[in-house]
Amino acid sequence: MPLFAPLNPPLRDWRGQNVWVIGASTGIGRATAAALHQAGARVSVSARKAAALAEFVQQHPGSQALPLDAGEPNALQQATQQLLAQGPLDHVVYCAGHYQAMRASSLDLADMQEHLKINYLGALYLLEALLPALLARGSGHISLVGSVAGYRGLPNSLAYGPTKAALINLAETLYLDLHPKGIGVSLVNPGFVKTPLTAGNAFDMPALISPEEAAQAMLQGWARGDFELHFPKRFTLWMKALRLLPNRLFFSLVGRVAQ
Repeated sequence: MPLFAPLNPPLRDWRGQNVWVIGASTGIGRATAAALHQAGARVSVSARKAAALAEFVQQHPGSQALPLDAGEPNALQQATQQLLAQGPLDHVVYCAGHYQAMRASSLDLADMQEHLKINYLGALYLLEALLPALLARGSGHISLVGSVAGYRGLPNSLAYGPTKAALINLAETLYLDLHPKGIGVSLVNPGFVKTPLTAGNAFDMPALISPEEAAQAMLQGWARGDFELHFPKRFTLWMKALRLLPNRLFFSLVGRVAQ
């Protein structure tokens, strides 16, 4: 592979493409589904909030809603089979997420398990249902929405960060396995985005962007054929730099911010 060649086939023409966005009732997922619909894709949307999905379909003619709980494997299996019965799935975006700020002094195991179920296990349930069809066809694209919170351990991220770190590793491994078989894999690592999930944060969120800005950054990344789509760069590049710091320096710098 040439050094600077796209890691995925560039996705520029969405007209007639069958796209499924899971976690589309609010925030990044909803904005991305709307942007894809506007670009000409045939969009299916899923989330737990059936009323929000019905509203989306009303506002975006030609789209369809499949309400489900991403933490329930049977629900994902049934929805996947329903969509595949209508035709091949060209692009699937796993954007379902759960977030609550948490520190070790207030560890909540039940909530940590909820993070794990929605943020990570749901992606595995999707893969179990979807991969056989993609492998048989030899094409398609899977996009997993992680977070820069998965780059390194961060304050207030005891429950959330580890699930996103797992997604990052999962996406990298999937790429190695699926790229030779003609299947695209991309990883979305946003910084702070103004969504219902981040609305409860009591701390300053640098470089905060809107869901619509996030959606446009994702479409631009897919158009370039990127593997990792991270944004906004003015924040995420700093977060990437933290990964390079020796542990002693990293803990010293981040520990000061956390106090």
